[in-house]
Amino acid sequence: MKRLEKVYEGKAKILYATEDPDLMIQYFKDDASAFDGVKKGTIVDKGVINNQVSNRVYQYLEEKGIKTHLVEPVNDRETIVKKLDIIPVEVVLRNVAAGSLCKRLGVEEGREFDPPILEFFYKNDDLHDPLINDCHAVTFGWATQEELDTLRELGRKVNTLMMEFFKERKIRLVDFKLEFGRHKGEILLGDEISPDGCRLWHWDTGEKMDKDRFRFSMGSVEEKYREVYNLVCSDPG
Repeated sequence: MKRLEKVYEGKAKILYATEDPDLMIQYFKDDASAFDGVKKGTIVDKGVINNQVSNRVYQYLEEKGIKTHLVEPVNDRETIVKKLDIIPVEVVLRNVAAGSLCKRLGVEEGREFDPPILEFFYKNDDLHDPLINDCHAVTFGWATQEELDTLRELGRKVNTLMMEFFKERKIRLVDFKLEFGRHKGEILLGDEISPDGCRLWHWDTGEKMDKDRFRFSMGSVEEKYREVYNLVCSDPG
């Protein structure tokens, strides 16, 4: 499929139009940013790793009945995806205390949550993606109550499936964000699932294997991204 004009460029990806108005090509960059773009840099081969990790996870979710925007990979960095009308409500699932939740609620990092915590955030870089509730989303027209109920249901299903998937590969799924969009009357999982948008800790050692290594200058960023790729994209065992 031929790549046409650039439709959108974000911090980590570029979306291109194709000759099919229902399909786009998603290109993954090596650019890295943190703290709302205050910290910027490059993680070598991040785009290749995130594209392939995300595709593997989405293939698994599709096998388990979760509908996603995934169509098929083009090459190491590009994937054909369904064009979505993105719902500007990010769904965050938290299985273990980490990151902003610890600061916001004074919770010690590493505390396990049962049941997992599900939160909504308004997808808006200028406002730093603020925490919201159903009333905000419905009142401001970002999503209907029915859509929010669907996002909750899908978010919890995805979390259960992904916890199992990563555990089989010796990775602890700490937390992650999901983005959904509308496509021909259905809500599909979009964006990506990768070390950029997930907190992933090694199951045995607890070592961080995600973008926190870049955020907090922990070193070995490329090495840990590559380790996630190796664990996710090969058969467990």
